[in-house]
Amino acid sequence: MAGLMDKAKNIVADKIAKMEKPTADLTDVDIKNVTRESVGLKSDVLIHNPYDHDLPILEITYRLRCGDREITSGNVGNTGAVAANSNTSIEVGSNVAYSFLINLMRDIGADWDIDYDFDVGVKLKLPIIHSFTIPLHKKGTLKLPTLSDIF
Repeated sequence: MAGLMDKAKNIVADKIAKMEKPTADLTDVDIKNVTRESVGLKSDVLIHNPYDHDLPILEITYRLRCGDREITSGNVGNTGAVAANSNTSIEVGSNVAYSFLINLMRDIGADWDIDYDFDVGVKLKLPIIHSFTIPLHKKGTLKLPTLSDIF
């Protein structure tokens, strides 16, 4: 009897392991807007739902770093759901004060860009499993606007 239960567990585990899962992709960080006080940064998260039913998005968390310094972090809540058998794009953004960016000047250097690491976690509600987090990571370079771009 125990051997039969072990076989059943292995079959179920194998089916779940081979089941198609939701996926997500992350675009590069771009400048959304520039004001006299801050720079608005944004990135898009594209979520693919392979299932025949909608998947509620519980939360999207993000953290943008330059070297060992955290530029911004937070979460995007109440973003709705990913429709069945489709893709949904959600914007993740934040404003960063110039005073903080000036502190990063030694990392920026003469070319006026920031090398960044962007970590995002997309938490979806799946049937049976309950919550499932898709971790995303993106490395890139963000070109900052110069004073002539602002004025």
